[in-house]
Amino acid sequence: MAVAKVMGIETEYGIVVTGSPDANPIQSSSLLVNSYVQTLGRAPSSRVSWDFDDEMPGNDARGWAVGGSMPPEVETHLVNAVLTNGARFYVDHAHPEYSSPECRDALSATLFDAAGERVMLAAMAAARQVLPGNQEVVVYKNNSDGKGNSYGTHENYLMDRRLPFLQIVNHLMPFFVTRQIFCGAGKVGCELPGVHSVDFQITQRADFFEEEVGLETTLKRPIINTRDEPHSDSQRYRRLHVIVGDANMSQTATYLKLGTTAIVLSMIEDGAMSKQLSIVDPVRMLRMVSHDPTLRQSVELYDGRSITALDLQWEYLALARDWAAMHGLESVGEEVGKDILVRWETVLSGLETDPISVADTVDWIAKKRLIDGFRDRHSCEPDDARLRVIDLQYHDIRPAKSLATRAGLATILSSDAVDEAVTEPPHDTRAYFRGKCLQKFASSIAAANWDSLVFDLGVDPLRRVPMMEPLRGTAEMVGRLIEECTTAGELLAKLGA
Repeated sequence: MAVAKVMGIETEYGIVVTGSPDANPIQSSSLLVNSYVQTLGRAPSSRVSWDFDDEMPGNDARGWAVGGSMPPEVETHLVNAVLTNGARFYVDHAHPEYSSPECRDALSATLFDAAGERVMLAAMAAARQVLPGNQEVVVYKNNSDGKGNSYGTHENYLMDRRLPFLQIVNHLMPFFVTRQIFCGAGKVGCELPGVHSVDFQITQRADFFEEEVGLETTLKRPIINTRDEPHSDSQRYRRLHVIVGDANMSQTATYLKLGTTAIVLSMIEDGAMSKQLSIVDPVRMLRMVSHDPTLRQSVELYDGRSITALDLQWEYLALARDWAAMHGLESVGEEVGKDILVRWETVLSGLETDPISVADTVDWIAKKRLIDGFRDRHSCEPDDARLRVIDLQYHDIRPAKSLATRAGLATILSSDAVDEAVTEPPHDTRAYFRGKCLQKFASSIAAANWDSLVFDLGVDPLRRVPMMEPLRGTAEMVGRLIEECTTAGELLAKLGA
């Protein structure tokens, strides 16, 4: 039976400093994170460092590394903060990044992704207090700077270690190539060298993928990433690190992206992929699908068929319904799983019959409607620079500035719930233990990471508390214990007992 699809999202935000065009993005990102944890006094965890001891970005899920490949570097010198909601807020290369806490289902993961936007807004406000009056740090939830550089929105899913990685690749590749039709964020133009015929495309990331399978995340990007860094019991689990997705402004698109992927991964684990849907030349097909907003582009399958991305998604949905009827939806959450299946069908039906009908759900359609409206009103040529400005402004997370807020996107989360998730962790994963310990015992915590907390009780040695099971350390398991303990020493003594 498929393991619970514990999941999370890591979002690298685009960053600019208005009034300072030559600002260093690394310094600006560091200012943003530091301003949040220090100026606002958010999270007493500002003294808690990130523990890099278990970081293994060079491990390959295939058990070997591609010749000439380079694993991503771990930049231990850059700013890291661990937040009381269990998330990590830090500087990754030249971008501020928010990594959500571990979540039990797609709805919770969407909630804590939205909380990340609130964290960024608060950080921008805090940074503004220490900058000259004519300067402001502004972040964008997008994936391309329009100058040939892309930054990621990575998803993570817990998987059974016993499942051969090749099976994941075979069955997941067609899904990743085609799921963009409902979770792509849309993009004006194309950044592939020599390609000038694409006025608008479905996804921001397709232009930047060059390999089918591989370890890298910034160069020679693969559709399926092989980083083998489970952040849990490595004998039982793997963490599938997904780098092919866009940053969504639509909550529903984020929810569908996470929920449908969790279902497909569960189907693969349960051996429910009764059809072989392998695509010929996935990298080329990924781009071709993205470059065709009419959704008429066909992809070629190894069985000789040619099929549209939309029809291929219908194939996955049919298999998902059969899987759910036979195996149930426990691995993805029963109620969330049922809702995802309904919404999956609804969005595919809308894309098939009247794409504008899902403009409140699908980012690329919402954005394209704004672009087309402006172009028609002002008789713009496809290469008009103002269209790229509209594209970027769609991703501005400031409500008063963002065009996404004017696009009529539906919301599935209450504002109060998102506000609470900024500081409070999920109750049903180990993130609860991490977040609550940071709230109550931060002065006694030296370092933290996804699978452990390191306590400093003022006497040698430091005490590491492992958290190798993502579904242990929940509110049900440790909530009362944490509440009853007045010191970290008392907590550790009771945990040891």
